[in-house]
Amino acid sequence: MIEPIVIRLTKGQDLKTQIQSLVTKHAVQAGSIASCVGSLEQVSLRLAGATHSITLTQPFEIVSVMGTLTPTHQHIHLSVADETGKVIGGHLLDNTIIDTTAELIIHHYPNLSFLRQQDNTTGYSELVVGINK
Repeated sequence: MIEPIVIRLTKGQDLKTQIQSLVTKHAVQAGSIASCVGSLEQVSLRLAGATHSITLTQPFEIVSVMGTLTPTHQHIHLSVADETGKVIGGHLLDNTIIDTTAELIIHHYPNLSFLRQQDNTTGYSELVVGINK
């Protein structure tokens, strides 16, 4: 069973902070980003390899947002396009600011629980899925 959470974010709101807030407000134990369309005035991303991050301030269209949501960690990837259509993407960070709007849909899975545990093979905190009875 999927329980959708739908919200329209407005100018000046921080995309990552708002997602974290929704996860807390709705007590999401396992969730994913189903859709997010809109525009950003600033984007903050951690790039591939996790060696550095960037913050860019200019108009962007949201091309793609996807991620897994746990109560304590949201692993979200974001792709955006600039005014020339050039696309850049990476891990969503705080300080990614909505321009005009962002229409966000989160899927909440009440019969599952997601958490993250350190995986010595990868060196990262990885997703662990549980089933609620």
